[in-house]
Amino acid sequence: MKLKKYVALAMGIALCGSFCRVQGEILGFDKVETKEDTLAERNLLKTHSPHVINYKSRLDSLQKQVQLTHNPFVQSFIDVYTSPRYRNHLAKVSGLANYYFPLFEKVFAELNFPDEIKYLSVVESALNPQAVSRVGATGPWQFMFATAKVYNLQMDNYIDERKDPVAATYAAAAYMQEAYNEFGDWLLAIASYNCGKGNVYRAIQRSGLEKPDFWDIRQYLPGETRNYVPSFIAMTYAMNHLEELGIEPLDPGFGPSPEIISVQRQISLSSIARAIQVDVDLLANMNPSYKRKIVNGSVESPKRLIVPAVDKSAYADLYAVLNSDEPSAKETMEFQLASTAENKRVYHKVKKGESLAKIANLYQVEVQDLKVWNSLKNNTVLPGQSIAVNQVQEAPLTSKKGSANSMLSYKVKKGDTLSGIASKHKGLTVNKLKALNNLKGNAISEGMSLKLN
Repeated sequence: MKLKKYVALAMGIALCGSFCRVQGEILGFDKVETKEDTLAERNLLKTHSPHVINYKSRLDSLQKQVQLTHNPFVQSFIDVYTSPRYRNHLAKVSGLANYYFPLFEKVFAELNFPDEIKYLSVVESALNPQAVSRVGATGPWQFMFATAKVYNLQMDNYIDERKDPVAATYAAAAYMQEAYNEFGDWLLAIASYNCGKGNVYRAIQRSGLEKPDFWDIRQYLPGETRNYVPSFIAMTYAMNHLEELGIEPLDPGFGPSPEIISVQRQISLSSIARAIQVDVDLLANMNPSYKRKIVNGSVESPKRLIVPAVDKSAYADLYAVLNSDEPSAKETMEFQLASTAENKRVYHKVKKGESLAKIANLYQVEVQDLKVWNSLKNNTVLPGQSIAVNQVQEAPLTSKKGSANSMLSYKVKKGDTLSGIASKHKGLTVNKLKALNNLKGNAISEGMSLKLN
C-alpha cells in the first residue's frame, strides 16, 4: 500500500502543472477563485438567461461519456476561445486536428475510451509533438520523464516516444482510465491528469463528501487545475463550432489519410522517403519521436512508422526497402554516422528567464539528463549558473556515390589539424592522410575536403 501511495504521489508531482503551458501563456489567466467568487458565480447560474441556456443545450448535444457541464467557469473560457483574438490559434490547431485526431480516435476506439477526451490534447500542447513545458513535460500529451517511464514509453538515444502521437496516446489513455477506475468520474480523472491523483484525493478529503464530482471539490484543487477542466469543456465546444465561428482549418501539409506501418529492421527515414517518393523532412515531421531519423526496429521489437498516403505504384518499393536484409551503401553510412556519434560536454550559462526545460530543448536533450549530469535535485536554475550538457556530435563523415567501398571524406572545420582528424578515425595516421590527399606539408584550410580511406 505504501508503494502504491508513493507511486501515486510521484506521478502527481510529475503531472502537476501541465496546464497553462500552452493555454496559460496565450490567455494569461492566473486568477485563483475564492469561496466568495464561487458562491457568486453559482448564484449566477440561477438566473437561467437565454444566453446560458443556449450554451448549455449545445454542450448537452455534444455530451457522450464525459459530462460537459455548463456554468460560469466554462462560459468564461468559451468566451475567450470564440473571441476574435483566438481565431488564428483555432485555425492552426483545427488543421492539425484533422491529421492527429484520426490517430487518437483509433487508439481510443481500440481501448473503448471516451472519444471526446481527444480535445484535451489541444489544451495540453496545441497538438505540437515537439512542445516542451517549462518543467520538461514533452509531446502532444505532455508527459514528464518519470511518468512516461511508468507507462512504458521508450526514451533513448534514438527515440522519445513522448513525441509519438500514437504511443503517447496509449499512455495518456492508460493513465486516465486508471484514474477513472479509482474516482468513478471522468472530470476527476481529467483533473488528476493535470495535478496528480494525490491532489485529487486530498481535495476529496477536504470536501468531506463521500462521492463528489469535480465541481464539488474544485475549490480545494490547485489553482491551475480549477481552470484545466473548464478549459477542456470550452475547447470541446469551440472545436465543434468552427464553421459557425467562420474558422477555416489551416492545412499542416501532412496530406490526407496517413497510414501506420510496422518496421522490423533498422532503416533510415531517408530510405523510406526515397521508396515512397516524399520529402524526408515531411516523414520526419510525421514521426517526431525518431531523434536521428533512424527507425531502430527489429523482429523482437518492431517500431511504428506513420507514412502519408502514397500511390499504389510505390508499394512494391516500400515493401522491398522494409524487407531488405542488406542496407544500401548510403544507409550503411547513415548508420555509421549515428553509431559513431561522440559525446561532447559543453557548459551553458543560464540567462535570466531561462528554465531547465528551455535549456534541454535548446540542446535537444532531456531535462532528466540535465539533472543527472549536474546532480540537481529539482528543476530550479539561477541566472549565471553553469549547466553541463553532454551533446551528441555526429561523426563528420560523408560518402561519395558509388559502391559499398565508396571513398569517405571529411570537410575541414576551423581549428582542425591533421593529427586531430586522424585521431578521430580508427586506423588513420597523419602520414596516411597526407598520402591520400597528396599533401606535402601539414597545412590544411577550413572547407577543404580530405579523403579518409
